[in-house]
Amino acid sequence: MARQAVRQAAATPQPGRGAKAGWLFIVFLLLLIFSLPTVLLLLFGMLPAIVAYIIDPSKHKTSTICVGAMNFAGVFPYLLGLWTGIHSIDVALGILTDVFALMVMYSAATAGWMVFVAVPPVVGVLLNVMDGRRIEALRARQKRTLKEWGKDVAETAHRA
Repeated sequence: MARQAVRQAAATPQPGRGAKAGWLFIVFLLLLIFSLPTVLLLLFGMLPAIVAYIIDPSKHKTSTICVGAMNFAGVFPYLLGLWTGIHSIDVALGILTDVFALMVMYSAATAGWMVFVAVPPVVGVLLNVMDGRRIEALRARQKRTLKEWGKDVAETAHRA
């Protein structure tokens, strides 16, 4: 019975999902029409972030956020140059065929991957150290309490 309810809930289309995809398509189409050089630069410059989104199985897409933010930081100077200069397809293609520009964009994405891989273990070690210190502080407090109140308090609390 429960399995059937789960299957029905999974098969039932969620309200508003099709409308959201429709709006995204309309916005993308308008961007293509009015700002094709920007779309080209973002599409090819942000390829590592797109790949991170595709291969990230987690619910919160943490690798996508990390890689995407760093990748955008690498793309942004060229995007800003495109916006403040001549906004044409020729200039966008010139940026995309510049090996140095692509190296900057993709190296920034590589730095995002490095941060994604390196930071969680460091945070885990720091949390373990903080937990260890907290345990030591609680044990010292427990010893002081036992010294002040006597062992009867611990035995009475243990029986209850």
